[in-house]
Amino acid sequence: MNLYKFGKLVCSVIFYPLYRIKVYGKENIPSNGPVIICSNHISNLDPPIVGITSSRDIYFMAKEELFRNKFLNKLLTGLHAFPVKRGMRDRNALRQGLKALDDGETLGLFPEGTRSKDGKVGKGLAGAGFFALRSEASVVPCAIIGPYKKFKSLKVVYGKPIDLTAMREEKASAQVVTDLIMSEIEKLTKKQV
Repeated sequence: MNLYKFGKLVCSVIFYPLYRIKVYGKENIPSNGPVIICSNHISNLDPPIVGITSSRDIYFMAKEELFRNKFLNKLLTGLHAFPVKRGMRDRNALRQGLKALDDGETLGLFPEGTRSKDGKVGKGLAGAGFFALRSEASVVPCAIIGPYKKFKSLKVVYGKPIDLTAMREEKASAQVVTDLIMSEIEKLTKKQV
């Protein structure tokens, strides 16, 4: 068993009962081909929660500072994370994300770039739109509906892939595409499931 599968198993054993996780719409995640899962961001636990509830292995960006520690670097790399410099355009991170998509993998993004302090969906950064426009990936919106409280129900809702055909043809800006993705995530947060 590789480190990713082992990590997913351990996190599932801990988090599913602890947060009584309920998953909706998992069937909306395509079973093959490149996929971008875009989620809201309400906690540091969001990446493992999206990771264990998705039917696909996911590559995540993580802040560069975490990779400075040798042990963490090895652990995060084994868990399919790669570094991103925050607050600036990081060409290396963009290349790594596009390579994962070119290889038919799944890229997990939190377009807001930082956790929401009030739990509301905030404005997304253009990076999500960039990846969506520069690849042929299916873009699946995801909403984590909290709060993270022990033994209270945490919901993870996956929406249908967003049809970006027209936006790709019109060569829409990355920010416009991100705004559409964020609006779809926001709709999911309000969905009664």
